[in-house]
Amino acid sequence: MRLGGRMAAAIEVLADIETRKRPVADALKDWGLAHRFAGSGDRAAIGNIVYDALRMRLSHAWLMDDESETALVYAVLLRQWGFTRTSLAAELADDKFAPPAPDLTGLSERNLSDAPAHIQGDIPEWVVESFQSYFGDAWLAEAQAMAGRPTLDLRANTLKANRDKVVKALDRAGAQPTQIARQGIRIPAGDGASRLPNVTAELSFQKGWFEVQDEGSQIVADLVMPSEGQQVLDYCAGGGGKTLALSASLNNKGQVHAYDADRKRLAPIIERLRRAGTRNVQVHDDVQQMDALKEKLDVVLVDAPCTGTGTWRRRPDTKWRLTQKNIEERLGQQQDALSSAAAYVKPGGTLAYVTCSVLPEENDRQIERFLANNPSYEVQSALDDWKTLFGKDAPKPHSADGRSLTLTPASTQTDGFFFCKLKRQS
Repeated sequence: MRLGGRMAAAIEVLADIETRKRPVADALKDWGLAHRFAGSGDRAAIGNIVYDALRMRLSHAWLMDDESETALVYAVLLRQWGFTRTSLAAELADDKFAPPAPDLTGLSERNLSDAPAHIQGDIPEWVVESFQSYFGDAWLAEAQAMAGRPTLDLRANTLKANRDKVVKALDRAGAQPTQIARQGIRIPAGDGASRLPNVTAELSFQKGWFEVQDEGSQIVADLVMPSEGQQVLDYCAGGGGKTLALSASLNNKGQVHAYDADRKRLAPIIERLRRAGTRNVQVHDDVQQMDALKEKLDVVLVDAPCTGTGTWRRRPDTKWRLTQKNIEERLGQQQDALSSAAAYVKPGGTLAYVTCSVLPEENDRQIERFLANNPSYEVQSALDDWKTLFGKDAPKPHSADGRSLTLTPASTQTDGFFFCKLKRQS
């Protein structure tokens, strides 16, 4: 397919997402199944256009003075992919599948700095107050960073290979060590139509040398800092990314319990554990199976359900579907998860609270509420642990209180994650 056909396909997919209110991944998959003539390069390019359009939907529409899918796609090519009006017109001149160009006057006459702040930041207007309350004057830069393309991050599985070995195996993919995470590996996001390599097809992946995991997720698992021989619980374990990281950090010693009430989310963990070579993980999908663990565990990680605002780079469609009701539902789930998980922490043990959200309602305020109801817990300084683990020269996360911390695309070049460590005194 030529560029015009790819643009037309992206317009079709964007219209499908808007009309049927469905996840972008589902819309792209269905388009590919219905158009089997499209090669992998075509599908990757179409996906890039769609995701880029959704990440910057508000600013694209404002500058184009047009909210249509066609306007968004043209804005992607002209604002993000490096085309000029002249070069794009030349590229599409004899392409019979190219969509008719919309009015491009606004793109040349409008200045984004004149737009309302939420449009400059490409976030829903009603979320601005939360961003401002947490990030202060830096909120706009934080929001804009969430509209960029994410990198492909991997974690070297030290049970089978060190990071240098994995980087060498993935050299042709452009793999490099990450800036912060001690076992992290990064492959650049690429520009325009470029596609990321399918690293899960690599022999080194099949051998269990690495896992696909955002650097931010690796960092918060690192900050849990379990010691060899300890008893650890990953509560709300999901697919097991942090479980695997914790198992490796314990060097297969001690015990990691992985629990999630959602069996569908938990299902992938079994194959991942086998490939990784873990021997110290027990998987639970029935909370009653863990009654004997109450008040017995050294470390409990609560990877709480959340709105996922920290992952807007990877799932930009969720940015525009988020509602206040979603937040309220998550707040209740987080309170339940924290309360339930705390029951497993022994006196002197550690409770670590993590979300992939950057909203203070889900983070600092939840900790404040928990502490008010659980006076036997006190917050430990995660920033001190940060310096110990990653060094004084590592990029610094955001912190509202000097103890808990929030990773963001702007501050740490990762997905957004909140981390707070609490110690049970008695």
